[in-house]
Parts: sequence; C-alpha cells; structure tokens
Amino acid sequence: MKIKIIFIVLLGCLYLQKSMSFANAGNGRNLYSARCAMCHGADIRGTGPLANKSQPPTPDLTTAAFRKRLNDYPGVIVASVVLRPNGDLIPRTLQENGVKLPPYAWTARDLRDLNEYMTGVISKQ
Repeated sequence: MKIKIIFIVLLGCLYLQKSMSFANAGNGRNLYSARCAMCHGADIRGTGPLANKSQPPTPDLTTAAFRKRLNDYPGVIVASVVLRPNGDLIPRTLQENGVKLPPYAWTARDLRDLNEYMTGVISKQ
C-alpha cells in the first residue's frame, strides 16, 4: 500500500511539472474558495472559520517547513487532496460543523489548477 501511495504521488508530481503551463488559475482559485478556504483561510495560513475546529488544527501552509516540502515534492498539495493523509479528518470536521459540500468529481485538470493557484499564493507570502 505504501509503495502504491508513493508511486501515485511521484506520478502526480511528474504530471504536474509537465503540465503547469496549462493550468487555469481562475479555476484553481474558484476550487480553493469553494472547497478549501473554510479551513485554510483566504490567505492559506490556516485562518478559516473551521481552522481550529479540527484535530489537529488546520496547518499554516505558508511556513518555511511547508514551503520546503512544496519545493521538494511539487505535488504535495494535490497528494493531500487525493490521498487524504489524515483519513476522514476533512469530511468529519465539515460534518461536525454542519457544513455540507456537495460531492465533487475531481479531474486531473482541477488538481493541477488547484496546485498552481495555491503554489502561487504561497510563493507570494
């Protein structure tokens, strides 16, 4: 299982690196605003209204440690969305706080766009 996860992350990283020039920042911004900002905040610093309502609390993605991870593993944001390393933390936090997000069928383009948007915001901080 661990090898499969590593393979998926590496494949995602390669895909992202090759196709970033085709990313749509507007789509990434819209996806982030609708599906991520409630926890991570508009500034990606873990300042959203649900940030402290999860256990562990939502991390600040602009820290030096996260920037290093993002530089070393460019697909880390996408991997977090796809692989959910914290299990059901996100759905559980939303449910416990009465937030209803409709299911979303993520496409490779959506993940690429989200990664590009978040990387851009993080690099400006």
